[in-house]
Amino acid sequence: MKKRQLGKSGLEVSALGLGCMGLNYAYGQPMDKKDAIALLRAAVEKGVTFFDTAEVYGPYTNEEIVGEALAPLRDQVVIATKFGFNIQDGKMSGVNSRPAHIREAVEGSLKRLNIETIDLLYQHRVDPNVPIEDVAGTVKDLISEGKVKHFGLSEAGAQTIRKAHAVQPVTALQSEYSLWTRNVEENIIPTLEELGIGLVPFSPLGRGFLTGKMNAGAKFDSHDFRANNPRFEPEALKANQALIALLDKFAAEKGTTTAQIALGWLLAQKPWIVPIPGTTKLNRLEENIGSTKVELTADELAQINESTSKIQITGDRYTEAQRKMVDL
Repeated sequence: MKKRQLGKSGLEVSALGLGCMGLNYAYGQPMDKKDAIALLRAAVEKGVTFFDTAEVYGPYTNEEIVGEALAPLRDQVVIATKFGFNIQDGKMSGVNSRPAHIREAVEGSLKRLNIETIDLLYQHRVDPNVPIEDVAGTVKDLISEGKVKHFGLSEAGAQTIRKAHAVQPVTALQSEYSLWTRNVEENIIPTLEELGIGLVPFSPLGRGFLTGKMNAGAKFDSHDFRANNPRFEPEALKANQALIALLDKFAAEKGTTTAQIALGWLLAQKPWIVPIPGTTKLNRLEENIGSTKVELTADELAQINESTSKIQITGDRYTEAQRKMVDL
């Protein structure tokens, strides 16, 4: 697989990473641990070098799976994880980026991942009660101590990015970005380009919707957070099929899948964008990797942009409580 650099940081990763959250968290019943480990190792064999996890996924167990799976392959991979939440009684409980808590989280992640240094450490969500300069300063100290290599932010706004970057250069911003979630285009992407920061889109396939395999009658497991997500209510799923019909048309003309068009479009936006689609299935992993070979011409990209601009996406991407934790 081709490699990309996240901004001007020098951090080189595969053009497509793997979001690991869904292996055992948020998307229904967890995978068997052995199967999850086998999938992660298969991803490395197929050229994926960039793996994304977080302490809150599980909590904690996702990092343990990633750590065990990638331990024999450590010199071949880049591992990203995140801090920024309180975890009480096995559940996420509000944001917390106090310096002491960051250090505590990092020590836990290092142990669970079985690594000496975290390649890329993100603040999972901006904490309005802690100045971002204090957060960046703490990570800067952790970098000088050799416990972290690169600093990242997630779902942070332009001003927050600038303030953090002035203290400790930000390597990457992780935020939702796809053909049905494009709010980063107005202010965030220009800011990243100016500062030389990479963008790591999570949910680049719209939490599965942009694969084209989900209709208005889709049902979700009680452990699946989409069951309570406004954009996955039946009315929204039905209304948003217009976007799938359009992508299906482009896929048929291109001889690819709908998911590959969605990922190919993202990869074509900027050379420093590295999507991290997640999956629990080997065939989907292979399909997603195939998107790195999809070449969309300038005319095709213009057609996609023009056509999708006429489609109104129905449903908020987050619940009201989740929206409050987004700094965009």
